[in-house]
Amino acid sequence: MSTSVNGAGVAIVSEAVCEQIVGRPEAFKAVESVFGAMARGDAYNFPVVREAIGHADALYGFKSGFDRAGMVLGVKSGGYWPGNVQKDLTNHQSTVILFDPDTGRLKALVGGNYLTAVRTAAASAVSIAYLARKDAKVLGMVGAGHQSTFQLRAALEQRAFEKVVAWNPHPEYLSRLAAVCDELRVPFEAVDQQQLGAQADVIITITSAFEPLMMKEWIKPGTHIACMGTDTKGKQEVDPELLAAATLFTDEVAQSISIGEAQHAVASGLISESDITPIGEVINGTHPGRRDDQEITLFDGTGVGLQDLAVASAAANLALEQGLALRIAL
Repeated sequence: MSTSVNGAGVAIVSEAVCEQIVGRPEAFKAVESVFGAMARGDAYNFPVVREAIGHADALYGFKSGFDRAGMVLGVKSGGYWPGNVQKDLTNHQSTVILFDPDTGRLKALVGGNYLTAVRTAAASAVSIAYLARKDAKVLGMVGAGHQSTFQLRAALEQRAFEKVVAWNPHPEYLSRLAAVCDELRVPFEAVDQQQLGAQADVIITITSAFEPLMMKEWIKPGTHIACMGTDTKGKQEVDPELLAAATLFTDEVAQSISIGEAQHAVASGLISESDITPIGEVINGTHPGRRDDQEITLFDGTGVGLQDLAVASAAANLALEQGLALRIAL
């Protein structure tokens, strides 16, 4: 059997196989690399299509792009089905389709549900690795949904955090985060939003909010914030004044100002597009990132198709190397 995703036939990589072979290190490396390629102009996302289909309250769409550096071409197809929770299914459903950039031939079909969660967590982890203070001790979590535990585990690997503080609009869900902290032997405390801002050196917001949950005056100097929930027009997790006070970074500037956390600060004239730096520039060494320990840094993680393609390509190659992918002839 060929161990390259470029071999004969189509590779099919299931959700279970993705969970088995793609861990946080593999996802971090894939996302870090593609962010760097984007900043160099070696990779670019195509326009996103996202539509309400008029059935089951579902949103459905496509994220696509081409990474010339990694020679990865493809599309993530899927969306959000809010009623799936009653069917014991994940609300977010997606599949990544990879093509041969040289011929256009179909190369692989890769389950995208787990990879979406792990690539989103990898993005915030990359931002912490490059932008948080080296002496950061307290991690703050705003949100306790399905994605939050992926975020928490990835973040805890980036600094020697001594404590986790967390808030969620529905406090009963904080037990998810508490369980992870108990497993990893990290002290955990449920707090209100102001207490979270006062204590945390790094804050991750991962909610589906449409209003600010963290205000500028609650954030102490030197904090790094990763806003990971805002990916649609109208969504919002933090005070626009906070973006005006911070040094801003993102995965893709065009998405940041249109559907990301920065949309509100731009619309109100507090910041402009030129105030936002692609995090790939920090990865590539063309931007210094954090300049001092008093600076507030903020990463607007909007989620780009190239992240999905990067981790899906890694999954396909690893599955083939380990004989875990199903091959079918076209």
